[in-house]
Amino acid sequence: MTNYENDILNIFEKSARVINESKASIKEINSAVNVIVKTIEKGKKIVIFGNGGSAADAQHMAAEFVGRYLIERDSLPAIALTTDTSVLTGIGNDYGFEKVFARQCDALVNNGDLVIAISTSGKSPNIIEGIKTSKNKNAKIILLTGKNNNKLKHLTDITIRIPSNETPRIQESHRIIIHIICEFVEKHFQDQKTHSKKNIK
Repeated sequence: MTNYENDILNIFEKSARVINESKASIKEINSAVNVIVKTIEKGKKIVIFGNGGSAADAQHMAAEFVGRYLIERDSLPAIALTTDTSVLTGIGNDYGFEKVFARQCDALVNNGDLVIAISTSGKSPNIIEGIKTSKNKNAKIILLTGKNNNKLKHLTDITIRIPSNETPRIQESHRIIIHIICEFVEKHFQDQKTHSKKNIK
């Protein structure tokens, strides 16, 4: 039997360190919460996409908005572009994989919508194309990414950067941040509903 206990402990410690250092992005996370709230209050929607583990994070985030995170409240308009296999394979086959998000953004993103792109490297061609298309449609852009320099800074309104070059550590921190964003967006709309009820009385 191989003993991995020290290696396991090291991974826990490294993950905790990166998550703790990600507190440097508090300002950007707070801005992201406020942009999401404003987008929804204007009757617009949230469009989310990423590759691989980040695709799962995009679906996770959309599910928290459409369903619920912690409390009962009205459903919030969000969609992940990674769930329709017919669309993904059709676009990939006909236009190339780099267009799987751009083509969907061209169809679904409208002026005033918010796009949340998740990319650990910030260099994925299909993420870049999706952001460019969304920017051309006058959408706001939030990027969750890692430490590496990326090609997207000039195209994004808010960049939340994790201080690591390791994909697993970046993804772990992204999930914490996604939960934080969902919690405070949800809290805003629940507080707003409670305040409205008090005013009616």
